[in-house]
Amino acid sequence: MAELKTAHKQFVDHLESLDRSPSTVIAYKKDIEQLIDHLYKLGVSDAEKVETQHLADFMKTLSDKAYTNKSISRKTNSTKTFFRFLVAQGYITENAADALKHPKVKIKAPRILSRLEYGALRDAAKDDTRTFAIIEVLLQTGLRISELSKIELAHLEMDLRNMTGNMQVPGMGKHAPRQVPLNRAVIEAVQRYLTTERPKVEKAFHLFITKTGNPLLVRNIRATLSRYFDAAGIENATVNDMRHTFVAHHLSNGVSLLTMSKIAGHKRVSTTERYLEYIERKGNGEKQELGTL
Repeated sequence: MAELKTAHKQFVDHLESLDRSPSTVIAYKKDIEQLIDHLYKLGVSDAEKVETQHLADFMKTLSDKAYTNKSISRKTNSTKTFFRFLVAQGYITENAADALKHPKVKIKAPRILSRLEYGALRDAAKDDTRTFAIIEVLLQTGLRISELSKIELAHLEMDLRNMTGNMQVPGMGKHAPRQVPLNRAVIEAVQRYLTTERPKVEKAFHLFITKTGNPLLVRNIRATLSRYFDAAGIENATVNDMRHTFVAHHLSNGVSLLTMSKIAGHKRVSTTERYLEYIERKGNGEKQELGTL
């Protein structure tokens, strides 16, 4: 017998042991909590008693509550991951989630910031040295916000004389570690932050920290940048759109798909290739080096 609530707690512990990002763990945790609440209302509290129809009914209730297909697809993925865990732990022998189907999700076109927009964003943050450096890192490296929050000083290699360098991006969950080149714009912004504003706190290893030396959290970075998007008059933009802009800009300037895929940390080149639908590509697509936004 495997009580669902007990198995759920073990599942969350398992995800944390895999070094999944905190936001990913929280998302899985909440999705499965919601599923288990639905199953308990049906009188199903043991993993072995769960049937595919129970899971399909749960997804239907989400649709009836006006959840988007994208949200339902994410919860379907969480459910499938949870049930694979139950099988691996020997709690169940038959996986009721195997036959569960994802709803069709229309892929939304990426929001690509114009030069005018990201120029306005820089102008809005020019007097905030830390935020300006964060903006340059995101624009010039294409990091995910979760990756940015984990960057430490030890991950930076900067040659201040030649204004060249690299950033070692640590692996997180399903994302493998990678190396990202640093250009003059990002090196200058980061160096200015390090020398003029970053608090001199002992044993503060992260690049972007608070006054007390604690690393900036993802939610703090997102809230700060949202405030500057508003200040710059940029509508309907999110932090992730800066990553879209990074990829689209370099592809449009002829950087090869393989090079861009490796730098962006895409698991599949096909993910990078999707951007070609939304840009006008210059050159032969064989460039190996990145320019500056």
